[in-house]
Amino acid sequence: MDRTAHPDRRALLAGGLAVATVALAGCSSSSAAPSASASPTSSASPQARPTTPDAAFTRLMDGNKRWVSGDLHHPDRDPDRRELVAQTQEPFGSILSCIDSRVPPELLFDTGLGDLYVMRTGGEAVGPVVTGSVEYGPMTSGTPLVVVLGHQRCGAIKAAYESIRDGKPLPGNLEAIVKALRPAYEQAVREGGTDPVETMARAQVTLTAADLRSNQDLAPLVAKGALAVVGAYYSLDTGKVEVLAGAPS
Repeated sequence: MDRTAHPDRRALLAGGLAVATVALAGCSSSSAAPSASASPTSSASPQARPTTPDAAFTRLMDGNKRWVSGDLHHPDRDPDRRELVAQTQEPFGSILSCIDSRVPPELLFDTGLGDLYVMRTGGEAVGPVVTGSVEYGPMTSGTPLVVVLGHQRCGAIKAAYESIRDGKPLPGNLEAIVKALRPAYEQAVREGGTDPVETMARAQVTLTAADLRSNQDLAPLVAKGALAVVGAYYSLDTGKVEVLAGAPS
């Protein structure tokens, strides 16, 4: 081995390290600079919160139109929005819907984080806790819209219908759902029709919406135009929400 070549190799190595250090520093500074200068402004709230029943209803139904067409905006679903609503919330709507896995309100209305209060029970069955949960938004946050949302081919409605018709109680606490849905069953029997389960599902929506609309705590808000309680029905086949009653004028 030629020892006289060592100093040259050391010089070459030192020079190479120096060049590499400069290059890495340059890469670091060039990649960091855009991050600092491109710090995104918050896009957490692309639209102002609707404050009237009509505006909230329009926002909700516009979102459903996007869901049907597939032209989704996915609003209010980024880290900026998460940070914005971390300390406080002001949802523009309250949705009482079924537990059915095919009917997630946030998706079918194309909304995001902090936009909706959502209560989900089998067949939209109600009781004191559920009613109190629906009341929460309008009474504490000024939420101007409540939607009771039933849907096509509801398993809870079908189970309750067959249980009452056949006189066969369901096991466990499922019987509490059946009891809550009995008024809708009785209305469906009176109305008749070729598909009594669908008739019952729609009856459950209209009866529940009417009860909430006349609720002693919500009725004053409805009377002065600060709140609308809408009954609606979701088609699993088309994705479209059909309004049954109570749409704000």
